[in-house]
Amino acid sequence: MSGPDLNLLVVLDVLLEEGSVVRAARRLRLSPSAMSRSLARLRETTGDPLLVRAGRGLVATPRALELRGRVGALVQEAQSVLRPADAMSLSTLERTFTLRTSDGFVENFGPRLLARVKATAPGVRLNFLQKPDKDSTPLREGAVDLETAVVEPSMGPELRAQALFHDRLVGAVSMDHSFAAEGVTAKDYVQALHVIVSRSGFDEDAVERPFLPNNLSRRVVSAVSGFATALALARNSDLVATVPELHTSALRKGMFSFAVPVRTTGFTVSMVWHPRLDADPVHRWLRACIRQACTPTDVD
Repeated sequence: MSGPDLNLLVVLDVLLEEGSVVRAARRLRLSPSAMSRSLARLRETTGDPLLVRAGRGLVATPRALELRGRVGALVQEAQSVLRPADAMSLSTLERTFTLRTSDGFVENFGPRLLARVKATAPGVRLNFLQKPDKDSTPLREGAVDLETAVVEPSMGPELRAQALFHDRLVGAVSMDHSFAAEGVTAKDYVQALHVIVSRSGFDEDAVERPFLPNNLSRRVVSAVSGFATALALARNSDLVATVPELHTSALRKGMFSFAVPVRTTGFTVSMVWHPRLDADPVHRWLRACIRQACTPTDVD
């Protein structure tokens, strides 16, 4: 069974206001015959004649008088829903956004992002969650408003993405490590002891693995779940951590960093969101704040 034609609400609203098929037709830019057919459909749908002839005009039935206020309110509400949103007032806005990011993003870009948000919309709260996996379900279900990621073919095709910055891998060791005093060759790098960031604990699943040569074999002695932990281990041991340069610049302060002496591939970090938020003016504003906080001129 099909539902009622909601377009008839607009017709009914105008008919009840005008009390005339001819005037209602003129107002809606329809022919009188088309308006008469619509009135017939309304009578069939509501089970009431709605407008009945009295002399040379039409008068509303008790049922039509009962509906007049309700129908007018429904039409006005529908029209407001279908109009563009009113200009937002960021200074009085109160809203919470949840962002899911990898290790290092908050430490490196969070302070600038929070400063930008506070300066314009002090009532906006940002919640940062760690990103333990690549599953985009939280975006689809609305548990997360936006996340940062290296976009891969496996990402849901319906999701929106926009590049934030280009990054590359660097090595990081403690200031007491021999690499800090000598040049680092490819042989030195391969033979050193490494800590990797891997969700499974296996070298082939390391976060940095796709951006290193396929045949590269390292001496991995430890696997951890995030860049901050990997750098904390390297800072206080003889281990080498291979991490994204821009993403971890704040985390690597006080350490010796060096260009990885083997062929590496750069990558782009993007922000990703669900299309239901694409046209939301406040979400668009937040995305602009994130882009500004991550621009190269802002990077330390």
